[in-house]
Amino acid sequence: MPVTDPGNPQEHGLHTVSDVMTHTVVAVGRNAPFKEIVRMMEQWKVSALPVLEGEGRVIGVVSEADLLPKEEFRDSDPSRFEQRRRLEDLAKAGALTAGELMSAPAICVHADAALPQAARIMAVRHVKRLPVTDAQGLLQGVISRSDLLKVFLRSDADIAEEVRRVVVDRVFPGQDVTVNVQDGVVTLGGPIRDSSFVPVAARLCRAVEGVVDVVSAGLRAAGAAGP
Repeated sequence: MPVTDPGNPQEHGLHTVSDVMTHTVVAVGRNAPFKEIVRMMEQWKVSALPVLEGEGRVIGVVSEADLLPKEEFRDSDPSRFEQRRRLEDLAKAGALTAGELMSAPAICVHADAALPQAARIMAVRHVKRLPVTDAQGLLQGVISRSDLLKVFLRSDADIAEEVRRVVVDRVFPGQDVTVNVQDGVVTLGGPIRDSSFVPVAARLCRAVEGVVDVVSAGLRAAGAAGP
């Protein structure tokens, strides 16, 4: 179930999933046995593994949550009510292979999707990692929550340069607007011709990857008295 954003994020100066994803991926086949899955998760320190078929097409994902029912119901005798309520978990408690354990279809994201799209899918679907696929559904990598946070490692100088180029030069062309960035917080200041553009500038600044917050109180209409 891959999802992509409309358009090309790179045309708008946005980073895409391919910029931050992990390219070396640990995966299993449909017939991988239960204990092999557990060993691989422990060895590679991951909480989920894509399940592949054929030339590398992602058909599902097996996670720690899929494995836990085997331990939970190992020595229990659930009531009929609980059996009806938790049919899926009980089925996984008796599962032996990745194909029986996996959640399918896999929730994936395309490599050219914008990072906010990947973050949105993770939040809505309550998952920590997403397989990254190409247009044919073949595995390209994996993106995790920690990968999405890499944009906040951008230097203040890099953020300031992008804010000047994609925001100030377009919204306030030819105007003496200053841009200062400290710890990811962008501060805009100086005289401008039309103060109605301030909210637009602030919104565009927040869209720059790595920006933590925007302070635009220093922007004022030309000729207006300063604070």
